[in-house]
Amino acid sequence: MADRKSTCLRLFRFAVVGSLGFLWDAGTVYGLRSIIGLNAATFAAYFVAASLNWAINRFWTFGDVGRHDHPVLQWLRFLSANSFGFLLNRGTVYALFFISPFCMHHPIIALAAGALAGMTANFKLSERLVFRERPPKSVMDLAEISAGVADAELPQCLDDESSSSARHP
Repeated sequence: MADRKSTCLRLFRFAVVGSLGFLWDAGTVYGLRSIIGLNAATFAAYFVAASLNWAINRFWTFGDVGRHDHPVLQWLRFLSANSFGFLLNRGTVYALFFISPFCMHHPIIALAAGALAGMTANFKLSERLVFRERPPKSVMDLAEISAGVADAELPQCLDDESSSSARHP
């Protein structure tokens, strides 16, 4: 019950941070589009918003876990883990730009649709791969955590003991 409550609170906080990220995203697009063009501004804005979202999520949403990682490495893992959400988000944005002249003139509509498309994936990936009790010890460990083969919260030695005891009763 407490774990479910904690997850719901984190999801709420993640959504609040995502809403702020939407504002940073839109502000950056609108601020840069006359300088570098709409497509480049949309691309650059993602990294501005994602970086600010990571920082706030690190200290507020997931402040009780995941503080053992070096901040730069965690930021890079946040960007990597959320690359699927990026594809959903920006895929939606660019698709709406392509099919709707209205969205080209009012990018805020496409940005909102993109934010909603990527939010759930980003939350699950952030929770599972970025902000956790146990950092991966190797690239293989990260792959196993990503695939669900290893538990991101259990120390590797416990994973090894439980898997060896399962093989040798």
